[in-house]
Amino acid sequence: MEVTLNHILFLSTALFFIGVYGFLTRRNVITMLMAIELLLNSVNINFIAFNKYLYADKLDGVFFTLFLIAIAAAEASVAIAIIINIYRNYRSIDVDDVDSLKW
Repeated sequence: MEVTLNHILFLSTALFFIGVYGFLTRRNVITMLMAIELLLNSVNINFIAFNKYLYADKLDGVFFTLFLIAIAAAEASVAIAIIINIYRNYRSIDVDDVDSLKW
């Protein structure tokens, strides 16, 4: 069985909506961060899939993916530093418990 573009896009869409669901329903900051990482990974899958099936002779999708992976790593390190600082000040990382994190 050959993996087509539709299969890859279905996987990417599923990951994207799992990430959106996780971000909107969870109140723990670390789980919200993991949901954002799922969103970014679904975008990476789209970049690679469209690069393979539409522009197989170019590497633009690969370069965008590498750039996005670097951005995601920087975002995760800054977010974890902020989460550690919030935990030190408030002794909780639950969004509902910390007043300054409420919408």
